[in-house]
Amino acid sequence: MQLHRLDVDGAFLAEPVIYPDDRGHFLELFSQPAFQRDVGHELNVAQVNCSLSRRGTIRGLHAVALPSQARYVTCPQGGIIDIVVDIRLGSPTYGEYVAAELTEHNRRALYLAEGLAHGFAPLTDEATVVYLCSSTWAPGREVQINALDPELNLPWPVTPEPLMSDKDRAAPTLREAAERGLLPAYADCQELYARLDGLAVGGDRR
Repeated sequence: MQLHRLDVDGAFLAEPVIYPDDRGHFLELFSQPAFQRDVGHELNVAQVNCSLSRRGTIRGLHAVALPSQARYVTCPQGGIIDIVVDIRLGSPTYGEYVAAELTEHNRRALYLAEGLAHGFAPLTDEATVVYLCSSTWAPGREVQINALDPELNLPWPVTPEPLMSDKDRAAPTLREAAERGLLPAYADCQELYARLDGLAVGGDRR
């Protein structure tokens, strides 16, 4: 498999090689050597989450305050659009997003580094999402941004009234979260990435 860097630093799309035969197919959903080669460090997996969502649902946008949590997301059943938003204050792509379709057919995975937020919505009647997390759930360190923030204008599937948790629906916009001091600083995230990569701050990341 190979991980391709996306337009937001710290976000990668993993493209597996799928081996089909008359029984079905086989692939690697995650490869530590490939991950380290393309991202620059190993992914420490501390928790694996699984959710089932029905069409019309939006989950997110979610992140974790520093030292934060990296996530590696895949969709083994159905299909989703997963959207990563750069919420790191001072980042050259602050407020920008990248979106990827993850489905049971393309078997892609999306990696988002610490400090990035993401959310997803099903493209099928139901979708199962599994994500590997670099740290365990940390109550009190969750960062939530409203997925319907009009300034972000994210490309969610059109639905009359999206299904969202009360907490997600009440989440602040990106501008409000910045004013409340809830967002991570890009410089602090860069220092964290450099430590993970074993590189000096400001060095080139692979």
